[in-house]
Amino acid sequence: MRRVSAKKNTPRKTSRSNSSRTVKTPFGRLLLFTLGVLFVVILVGGVYNYRNGLLYYLGFKTDKNVNALTDEEREVEDIRIFEVLSRHDTKLVGFDVSEYQSEIEWGKIDKIEDDFLLSFVFIRATAGSNKTDSRFKENWEAAKEHYFVRGAYHYYRPNENSITQADNFIRTVKLKRGDLPPVLDIEKLPKNQSMDSLKTGLRRWLNRVEKHYKVKPIIYSGQSYYTDFLKKEFKGYPLWIANYNFFVERIQDDWLFWQFTEKAQIPGIKGVVDVNVFNGDSEDLKEICVK
Repeated sequence: MRRVSAKKNTPRKTSRSNSSRTVKTPFGRLLLFTLGVLFVVILVGGVYNYRNGLLYYLGFKTDKNVNALTDEEREVEDIRIFEVLSRHDTKLVGFDVSEYQSEIEWGKIDKIEDDFLLSFVFIRATAGSNKTDSRFKENWEAAKEHYFVRGAYHYYRPNENSITQADNFIRTVKLKRGDLPPVLDIEKLPKNQSMDSLKTGLRRWLNRVEKHYKVKPIIYSGQSYYTDFLKKEFKGYPLWIANYNFFVERIQDDWLFWQFTEKAQIPGIKGVVDVNVFNGDSEDLKEICVK
C-alpha cells in the first residue's frame, strides 16, 4: 500500500510536457512577432490617417489651449471634428440649434476650431402638431442679422396627425428669398401605427409643405433609419443625413448635408452643438435656396 507507482511516473509526464512546450516556442514567438508588427502597422496607419487632427492638438498648428481639454472624450471628438473639416476644406460648414442651446450669443459665432468659417444654420421651428420652439423667433431673426444662410426644420412626431403638423410648421415659418428649403426631421419609429402608415403621413407632410413654399423639402434622418425605412419610397428628396461614426470620414455623393457630430463646441453657444458639412460651395448653396 505504501508503493504508489503513479507518483513515480509523474516526472516523466512533466518532462514530456516541457518538451512539448519547447517545441511550440518558436511558433509562439513567430505569432507574437506577427501580432506585434500588425499592431504597429495599424497604429502608424491610424496616426497618419488622423495626422491633421493630432498635430492640431499637439500644438503645431494653433495656439489653442490644449490644457483646457481635460476630458478624454472631448479630445477624441475634437480631433475627429478637425480631421473631418480638414478633409472638406472646399465645402461649406454650418450648425443647427434649438431651444436646447438656450440663449445664443450670435455676435460671437464665426468659426469652429478657429479655422473653419460657419456659413449656414438650421433652426428648429416646430415639433409635432402644436409645439413651437421657444427660441425659434429670436434665433431666426438673429441668424439673418448676422448674415447666416438660414433654414428651419420640423421635428416630426410619428403618432400625431401629419397635416396638423405641416400646418403648425407653415404657421410658424415665413421663408424668404435666400432661405434654405424647409426640413422634415424624422428620427423615431411609430408606436401606434404601421410603418406604411407613417410613410403615408410623411408623404402628406412633404406634399403640403412643398405646395405652400413652392420648393421641395429636405429630409433629415439618421443614415440607418433612412436606409432601412425611407430610401425606397422617398428617392428624389434632398437628404440631410446624420452619421456620427468615427470612421466615416467623407460626405457621400447623395447627401446634400452631413451632420457628422453632435458634440462640437462653438463660441457663443453654451454646451455642445451639431455641426454639418454642405456638399458644395457658396454658389451651390445659393442654387438650392428659396428663389
